[in-house]
Amino acid sequence: MQTADFLSSFCTQTASILRFVGWVLTIVKVAIPLLIIGFGIMDFGKAVVGSDEKVIQGALKSLGMRIVAGLFIFFIPSIIMWLFSLVAAYQNADDGFSTCESCILKPWACNVTITDAY
Repeated sequence: MQTADFLSSFCTQTASILRFVGWVLTIVKVAIPLLIIGFGIMDFGKAVVGSDEKVIQGALKSLGMRIVAGLFIFFIPSIIMWLFSLVAAYQNADDGFSTCESCILKPWACNVTITDAY
């Protein structure tokens, strides 16, 4: 079996799992910025009410770390797809890679009908 054939059939056969992972990643990509905003508002609210310069600086540092973590989580799917594109076998399996890509990055557009391969 050719590597391209294997990858094409792998992505088609695991499309439902990849679609589920895509939905989880989409929900996380929406939830993380909302959580960052919510926790940032709470931290700065506490710091302003307390009027302590050290607490304000601590809240600012905490918000900065949360933003970095949120950006990393937001870009995980894009980083994964970029790494896949570097692998020569994925570049040769055009159909398989596009199926994997659409199911992970756009689960609402993953229209693969799974046929019984047995």
